[in-house]
Amino acid sequence: GAGHLGKIHLKILKESSFTDLMGFYDINDEVRKQVTTSLGVKSFESLEELIQACDIVDIVTPTLSHFYCAQKAIVNGKHVFIEKPVTHTISEVKNLIKLANKHQVKAQVGHVERFNPAFKTASKEISKPKFIETHRLAQFNPRGTDVSVVLDLMIHDLDILLYVVNSPIKNIHASGVAVLSDTPDIANARIEFLNGCVANLTASRMSLKNMRKSRFFQKDSYISVDFLNKQFELICLEELKEPEPFVPVIDLGPKGKKKVVMQTEKSSETNPIEEELKSFVNSIHQNKSPEVDLISAQKVLQLAIEISEQITVGQN
Repeated sequence: GAGHLGKIHLKILKESSFTDLMGFYDINDEVRKQVTTSLGVKSFESLEELIQACDIVDIVTPTLSHFYCAQKAIVNGKHVFIEKPVTHTISEVKNLIKLANKHQVKAQVGHVERFNPAFKTASKEISKPKFIETHRLAQFNPRGTDVSVVLDLMIHDLDILLYVVNSPIKNIHASGVAVLSDTPDIANARIEFLNGCVANLTASRMSLKNMRKSRFFQKDSYISVDFLNKQFELICLEELKEPEPFVPVIDLGPKGKKKVVMQTEKSSETNPIEEELKSFVNSIHQNKSPEVDLISAQKVLQLAIEISEQITVGQN
């Protein structure tokens, strides 16, 4: 696929040092000609020709065709990178898991926020969060409206949520509204876990500005991740052993005094898409499980579908 995101993948892979780009295929003849000219990348006349020419197939097509493309590549013994959401249905991703095991190939799914440098830093500090709040807001763009805002935007935060909260889900409460498209453009989900953690997620593609922020609250610390600006912030309480000049102190009464430690970090040099593609190639070289495998993607898709179904029931 050589649409908006496909072109970004092509540019990265063309300039990368970790793999050789053999070429691309797009179902649209005009797109193939345009991209071949603009990027100087070889185009193939069919998906089958592309699959035969390479070791890894990068699938950046509309969600409805993910399964078709991936299963064709896998049965030919090719490793596959699949953009999110992994497939349109749970049965499709289950079939891909079986095929990948049968043909002994690796597959990774493009939950790119796992590779955001701000989250990479934050994940080292996140431990047993009790409350999580996320806002993923975007200006309206017809691209991506073939699926609801849950599968288009919120799914990024659902992946992060399941990655940091190691507990089964207890309850889901969700609502949403379709404004300009046929599927919800604004959605909110409250997810309660058995370990007591609660997450409140909001996603909108009807916003006047873009925002991708998550906040994690846990004992003695608050962690903020700005995925859009790749900025990490940590505010935590630590034991005060002796007075320190210019360090804020909180008096907790009988519990004593604690110092407030603040840390901020911003990184704009790392490209998360490049990092996830590089990570996948490394997992093949090292024969390790990809960082975002099909089983992880299946759990995220299952949660996204449950949220979407609850919104549909609410609307009806």
